[in-house]
Amino acid sequence: MMRLLHTMLRVGHLEKSLAFYQDVLGMKLLRQKAYPEGRFTLAFVGYGEENAHTVLELTHNWDTESYDLGNAFGHIAIEVDDAYAACDAVRAKGGKVVREAGPMKHGSTVIAFVEDPDGYKIEFIQKKSGEDSY
Repeated sequence: MMRLLHTMLRVGHLEKSLAFYQDVLGMKLLRQKAYPEGRFTLAFVGYGEENAHTVLELTHNWDTESYDLGNAFGHIAIEVDDAYAACDAVRAKGGKVVREAGPMKHGSTVIAFVEDPDGYKIEFIQKKSGEDSY
């Protein structure tokens, strides 16, 4: 059996990223460890414990303040009860909404996009009552 464990994102400023994922998106810091000999720190955040949930690994290389995000990575998706309210909550906490909540192009699913301090996109997908969101 296989299970998806985590997605790793390289972040330029760990404290700003931790503040965003914890305070703006409501994730918990699950564990964090510095590796002084390698000059990096790993922090794992998520909505549940790693033994049962997929989480994010935030990797902070001490000597790198920013990254070229490239054009291959798309986004992280989070299911929300109400995408409109989720955008309002992100804005109220100083977060950046880059695509307001509304129906997706060529479909009816309500989505929105926010951006973390490093420019990674997070998609909110509004849960449909009684059916899958996808």
